[in-house]
Amino acid sequence: MRDPFKYFKTSPEIIRLAVMMYIRFPLSLRNVEYLLHKRGIDITHETVRFWWNRFGPLFAKEIRKRRVQSTNYSNWAWHLDEVFVKINGELHYLLRAVDHEGEVLEAYVTKRRDRKAALKFLRKAMRRYGRPKAIVTDKLPSYKSAMRELGNAGRQETGRWLNNRAENSHQPLRRREKIMTRFRSMRSLQKFAAVQSSIHNHFNLERHFYRREEFKESRTQTLLEWCQLAA
Repeated sequence: MRDPFKYFKTSPEIIRLAVMMYIRFPLSLRNVEYLLHKRGIDITHETVRFWWNRFGPLFAKEIRKRRVQSTNYSNWAWHLDEVFVKINGELHYLLRAVDHEGEVLEAYVTKRRDRKAALKFLRKAMRRYGRPKAIVTDKLPSYKSAMRELGNAGRQETGRWLNNRAENSHQPLRRREKIMTRFRSMRSLQKFAAVQSSIHNHFNLERHFYRREEFKESRTQTLLEWCQLAA
């Protein structure tokens, strides 16, 4: 693998730290610049913007690759949901697939909530993860039509509170949207949603399931793995 940091004077550790702070937490570019300055790292917010655009997708791709290789992904149940996002005053939709453990599997930005968009989204997710045993959705007709075409109509489940996992997965993006004062294009939204989902999965330790000692050990291991990305 070619060294992605080869022509950069800044150390990879600082670049990883800046990208992690910007993507993982609801911070603006200038917030990250200020926090790094407090650590003795003097950079501009435009440098942070360049780093996350350059290295964010690279880190996300490696995280997805490692998790698929090291984890036996369960296809027990997927949760599908969409969230409304305005881009330059025009309404768009972000479709998201989440597994039964809260892992974000796929994110897809579209202008319409029709059968064609749902079909493309489902095919993309199934091509990467296979077919699930159950798919939980809301009562949007386009999901039913798309799954009928894919032969999954009998696996669809709908219910008032069954889809809370997918709805909760939108919260980090909503916090980020407020900080960024909305997104400027479908491309930037698709890129950020894909990168944020992968990094959120990496740092999602489900601390409420473990004792404090186990959580601290898992957190240390997660940070160590992050420091080894693109090494």
